[in-house]
Amino acid sequence: MAWRGLAQRGWGCGQAWAPPAGGRSCEELTAALGQPRLLGRRFNVFIQQKCGFRKAPRKVEPRRSDTGTSSEAYKRSALIPPVEETAFYPSPYPIRTLVKPLFFTVGFTGCAFGSAAIWQYESLKSRVQSYFDGIKADWLDSIRPQKEGDFRKEINKWWNNLSDGQRTVTGIIAANVFVFCLWRVPSLQRTMIRYFTSSPASKVLCSPMLLSTFSHFSLFHMAANMYVLWSFSSSIVNILGQEQFMAVYLSAGVISNFVSYVCKVATGRYGPSLGASGAIMTVLAAVCTKIPEGRLAIIFLPMFTFTAGNALKAIIAVDTAGMILGWKFFDHAAHLGGALFGM
Repeated sequence: MAWRGLAQRGWGCGQAWAPPAGGRSCEELTAALGQPRLLGRRFNVFIQQKCGFRKAPRKVEPRRSDTGTSSEAYKRSALIPPVEETAFYPSPYPIRTLVKPLFFTVGFTGCAFGSAAIWQYESLKSRVQSYFDGIKADWLDSIRPQKEGDFRKEINKWWNNLSDGQRTVTGIIAANVFVFCLWRVPSLQRTMIRYFTSSPASKVLCSPMLLSTFSHFSLFHMAANMYVLWSFSSSIVNILGQEQFMAVYLSAGVISNFVSYVCKVATGRYGPSLGASGAIMTVLAAVCTKIPEGRLAIIFLPMFTFTAGNALKAIIAVDTAGMILGWKFFDHAAHLGGALFGM
């Protein structure tokens, strides 16, 4: 009975099937053959196969990475915000997603060092002018009545007592604190996730490579990074100069994120990353390479000291192991990329 219903409805007969010239149509064949006859245990003819069936279109499912199917796949570290899986769209051709970040990394790094060279030239000119202006200012201060208890004067005194490196990183720390406060605004969560977390599965690939360097979701994460940056600021600025330091720091954030992109595409783990750790690893590695015999200590264990060279070797070993073994609490690929760039 089921076969009869199929034959009477003429499934598969349509514009896609055309009978040969002088032949019979599908309906004529069905009417001529009439009811199917059994010869032994087999049907003598199958009209359905003669007329041809159209296959139903296959449903194309989006490619899934090995990070899992639930939003819990992106909640592997307390240092990153709770991100829904729908915020990221892994590409079916993951290697192609690295093309734009690669060009952005090369272009941004070149522009950063080119701008630093121009800034350095202009600073040299201004220093010569400021020398003569300083002589004039000292003479005016000597004849001008001094104000006691002036708050602005106290701020200027504190600022002038800072080293060049500390004055340079003060702006970086202020930018990180400002972005940290933006994370606390609920209406900005979607914007912060899109532009201030970096992932090769995000719709926005290039700008987060720089903006995520100033982004921290955890207060402890930000405090630890800014403390290390403040501690090494004087040494790195004395080595590179203020202008070259800014170029190195900004380029390090982009380069470390690109290394993270490559590792995520290779492993299929597309979780988001944020923080200044990659850029700070560049500062740390540069100082430890230039001053390998310098003595360092851990903030909570100041009684234990070690050389800067040994500290750098230990950090590289830990990050290499974490990248190979797939540890997910830190972005070890970004740390390792930043350290290699600093060296």
